[in-house]
Amino acid sequence: MHTHREQIEAYITKDGSSIRELMHPELHGNSNQSLAEATVPPGVVTALHQHMHTEELYYILQGTGEMTLGERSFSVTSGDTIYIPPNTPHQIFNPDQIDLIFLCACCPPYTHNDTKLLEQSLL
Repeated sequence: MHTHREQIEAYITKDGSSIRELMHPELHGNSNQSLAEATVPPGVVTALHQHMHTEELYYILQGTGEMTLGERSFSVTSGDTIYIPPNTPHQIFNPDQIDLIFLCACCPPYTHNDTKLLEQSLL
């Protein structure tokens, strides 16, 4: 299977980020993982959330952010990779003047049903 970013419609996930599913089993026929491009606009923080079954990898392509991962918060920038284990509360804030853009690899593949929104923001 082959996809091209410009031909993929973006949508808003439960956490509030804009996502393009670059490769997803429900759309493209692969089986065990998904790969998406996420965009968080300037001044926006995603909702604090966790995934019960899915582990995620974020790879920062553009911008800077403040990542909350469990009890830790730390700065991220272009070239950084973050591992998010299942059941770990997380969110990301874009304090920059440009879009924060990152790749998000999920295994098993991302689903809205595996995303649990949490009550309080940690940022």
